[in-house]
Amino acid sequence: MADRGERATPWTGHRYVSFGEFYARRRYSAAMTSETSTLPTSDQIRRAPKVLLHDHLDGGLRPGTIVDLARDRGYAGLPETDPEKLGIWFREAADSGSLERYLETFAHTCAVMQTREALTRVAAECAEDLAADGVVYAEIRYAPEQHLEGGLSLEEVVEAVNDGFREGERRARAAGHRIRVGALLTAMRHAARALEIAELANRYRDLGVVGFDIAGAEAGYPPTRHLDAFEYLKRENNHFTIHAGEAFGLPSIWQALQWCGADRLGHGVRIIDDIQVGDDGAITLGRLASYVRDKRIPLEMCPSSNLQTGAAPSYAEHPIGLLRRLQFRLTVNTDNRLMSGTTMSREFEHLVRTFRYTLDDMQWFTVNAMKSAFIPFDERLAMINDVIKPGYAELRAEWLFPKVAPTSV
Repeated sequence: MADRGERATPWTGHRYVSFGEFYARRRYSAAMTSETSTLPTSDQIRRAPKVLLHDHLDGGLRPGTIVDLARDRGYAGLPETDPEKLGIWFREAADSGSLERYLETFAHTCAVMQTREALTRVAAECAEDLAADGVVYAEIRYAPEQHLEGGLSLEEVVEAVNDGFREGERRARAAGHRIRVGALLTAMRHAARALEIAELANRYRDLGVVGFDIAGAEAGYPPTRHLDAFEYLKRENNHFTIHAGEAFGLPSIWQALQWCGADRLGHGVRIIDDIQVGDDGAITLGRLASYVRDKRIPLEMCPSSNLQTGAAPSYAEHPIGLLRRLQFRLTVNTDNRLMSGTTMSREFEHLVRTFRYTLDDMQWFTVNAMKSAFIPFDERLAMINDVIKPGYAELRAEWLFPKVAPTSV
């Protein structure tokens, strides 16, 4: 009789084997039979269709835009006024290993995002930058309550950002790229406006807003403080994700799911604490980890950000490797492109180098993300079948068409 660890592994038809052995065999077999298992190049990674579910608007500004907006607003608090040096400062300040210190960097970006013009510009550039990086669908989150210092109302903030996203989509199309952007309205978990923001998200749900989120320091601010907002959203059949299991552990994930009813988990990286790997390689999932995997609850993984906040020590030791082998519903995300100095392509490049992921793996992550998006099912399906799968099929077929040397005259 197999023990618990063996029962958690795939059945080969002859005997139980470890997940590591199972996937090693599969990958070896694919390598022997298909060119598609070769590692994608940086250019292929950039051109591959990508889906982004976890990205903060105020964490993705261009450094040059911050300098321009600070000058226009008369904000003198920037640590650097040279765009290149400012970008370096943000990355270094975020590399503290502390989520609280990491969050402090947002004081500068939020300070320059207090007018309609600034919000629209930032949102348009966000869509442009993502599209140029091969992102075809994105859900971008921001907290409207953090952009009221210039006299805007919550509604004016939402409308300014939505207008910016539409403008960015138009510019991307003119440049030969395709992208669709939806907004997630975020409430700050240390504040007391979650229900108000949830109601705002519901009012704009057919006007560019696709869902709701809570964010901020997890320790001391459990998601259950905002149960009224989540109960409201469930009554309205609306979607929401919750930052959980990033800097805090399993209780945060458990509350987000079982008390609040989250559709997705922002990060969720600490679910690894409920998984045991024996000396012999046998893997045992705890009750919560089993629930997350069995219910196909999407995890919004942000590898580079997790390294900066101390949620993971390195790419090689990031839980995404084991969770991928265990078939959790994982997605790859940027979190804060400015603070992490990253893009979706860079995130995938790190994973390709570390875990030897192929285009098939990239497609798996991308389809997972599209399945987990907050737009209607038929639209998700069309994106998968008409955009994502054809895009990866074209990349996989490129080896069949090697460059031909020019003929001599």
